[in-house]
Amino acid sequence: MNSIIKLQNVDIFQQAHLVLSGVNLHIDKGDFVWLIGQTGSGKSSLLKVIYGDVTINTGSGYACGYDLNHIKSNEIPFLRRKLGIVFQDFQLLTDRSVEANLEFVMRATGWTDKKLIADRSLDVLEKVGLRSKLKKMPHELSGGEQQRVVIARALLNDPEIMLADEPTGNLDPDTSEEIVLLLKQISQSGTAVLIATHDYHIIRTFPSRIIKCENGRVLEDVKIA
Repeated sequence: MNSIIKLQNVDIFQQAHLVLSGVNLHIDKGDFVWLIGQTGSGKSSLLKVIYGDVTINTGSGYACGYDLNHIKSNEIPFLRRKLGIVFQDFQLLTDRSVEANLEFVMRATGWTDKKLIADRSLDVLEKVGLRSKLKKMPHELSGGEQQRVVIARALLNDPEIMLADEPTGNLDPDTSEEIVLLLKQISQSGTAVLIATHDYHIIRTFPSRIIKCENGRVLEDVKIA
């Protein structure tokens, strides 16, 4: 079984409102997938199902080995350690250095050994090309560098899949391409990547599998002009 995400005939509700119906989706190890759809089409709700923020009542769902129909609240932090989440607005702690941002996440997810924490911080910053920025504060970094730190943070626990919600939304076109190229390289190393985006230019630049939320459904293998 290579499937990291598997949804079968899932209806997705936000409160009592049906957002997406009959969702069938599989994402395997190393997949690189675009998620598109208009604002309000259900993209964020789909991501929330995957990381355990919205429960499933109809159909069946699995993410990183967890049964999403029956996941307990005390299991959700463990599921999220297997997911790397990248946000559009960075969500870095502005009052502490890059190093301290990474350490904060590791300690929050169970790391205790100071040397292992330091070594892992350098390792993930190396992967995103920011080893020299370890001691910098977020305001001393460009937008692209901040997003690279966010990707490094998402890699800390060696996730099976990275969920990126509009990761290039606040970046200029050249920087956006650099960030997507980095995410593409991450997928080639075995971590699946699912990117929600409105940016069709970047999709055309990096063609890959596309899924689309439209009219309450999830459409697989969509083509764009």
